[in-house]
Amino acid sequence: MILRNGRIIDPSSGIDGIGDLRIEDGKIAEIKLGGEISGDHEEHDCTGKVVCPGLIDIHVHLREPGQEYKEDMASGLGSAAAGGFTAVACMPNTTPVIDSAPIVRDLLTRAANEKKARLYVIGALSKGMKNAELAEMGDLKGAGAIAVSDDAYQVQDAGFMRKVMEYAAMLDLPVLAHCENTSLSDGGVMNEGYTASVLGLKGLPREAYEMDVMRNGLLAMMTGCHLHVLHVSTTREVEIIRFLKSLGAPITAETGPHYWCLTDEACKGYNTNAKMNPPLRTKTDCEAMIMGLKDGTLDCIATDHAPHAGYEKDQEFPIAPFGIHGLETSLALGITYLVTPEYLSLAALIGQMSTAPARILGLPGGTLEVGSVADITVFDPTAEWTVDPEAFVSKGKNTPFGGWKLTGKPVMTIVGGEVVFS
Repeated sequence: MILRNGRIIDPSSGIDGIGDLRIEDGKIAEIKLGGEISGDHEEHDCTGKVVCPGLIDIHVHLREPGQEYKEDMASGLGSAAAGGFTAVACMPNTTPVIDSAPIVRDLLTRAANEKKARLYVIGALSKGMKNAELAEMGDLKGAGAIAVSDDAYQVQDAGFMRKVMEYAAMLDLPVLAHCENTSLSDGGVMNEGYTASVLGLKGLPREAYEMDVMRNGLLAMMTGCHLHVLHVSTTREVEIIRFLKSLGAPITAETGPHYWCLTDEACKGYNTNAKMNPPLRTKTDCEAMIMGLKDGTLDCIATDHAPHAGYEKDQEFPIAPFGIHGLETSLALGITYLVTPEYLSLAALIGQMSTAPARILGLPGGTLEVGSVADITVFDPTAEWTVDPEAFVSKGKNTPFGGWKLTGKPVMTIVGGEVVFS
């Protein structure tokens, strides 16, 4: 296959220019800028399009096993491919929990048969995600798990988290942590502040999250474990992560599109599609997310894609579940709200959605280097479209962005040299 006349952007090598790219046997075989690659191959005209390393999302809820009514392997990996993602990493808070080697192997086998986006599996750090007994991390890694996490079941006991990190460090497994002190946040449903007071809803104080980022960062320094902080949402979290990095802490961090382009005012009218944890914060926090991405304090962008059935979100705000759809709007929200206002270059955005996620979890991909796997995203950076949740490939239609006009649209997703979305 030859991709002709596209703008080839590869943050891993500094390439940014118009040219051709050739794929052979599932690998990147040749890149030629300013010229034409000859050969008898299937060709795709990419004039006006960007050709870049496949996007990678390291924080996705695919709901399998046990919650297939929200999302299943086919719809989730299909949604990823439609969003331009060549690979996603799924979280372990399923039914049953992904805390054993057979579950990991089953998921990987079934994902390979789908021939859509690649799947990487994140195992639970404790059995049943009960934060009482360590999961068999060695077995999980042996079965193919790439990291462990407590996402949605936050570890409150510092001693237990130390033990988790000691074992994870020994196995060279990153720990992906949802940082929240539930003794402060218990019962909260949105950002603690003026809007919550007006709506009469219990708030989630930012301090509950910030103090846990500091605790876990210090434990990472103590144990040498690679800590990855999930879904950063507050200004002070960014400042704490910047401080910890200055001390040499082995820490990386992510934020999601909703945290730079929405505030807690999106919850007005008791809009449950704007309910998530961590919650939407303030304009100042949005600006901090942008600056954190710009200066590298925040290493990558991840969606925290969390699909729910419509009837689950169609409840009173306090009892509706947390979470929003993310895979099919992420790239466009980055282009519209980060690249167009010139906060980030297009290359920088691609780096934080592809090269950086691959580096953080040690995954193949994230590069167009000759000889590397041909996981490639092709997108139109100028395409204008309106978000229609009913058109999502995902089963989850729960998005606060319905009706928004965005710029930037994936047009082709290639995994291992095969087109999985066009």
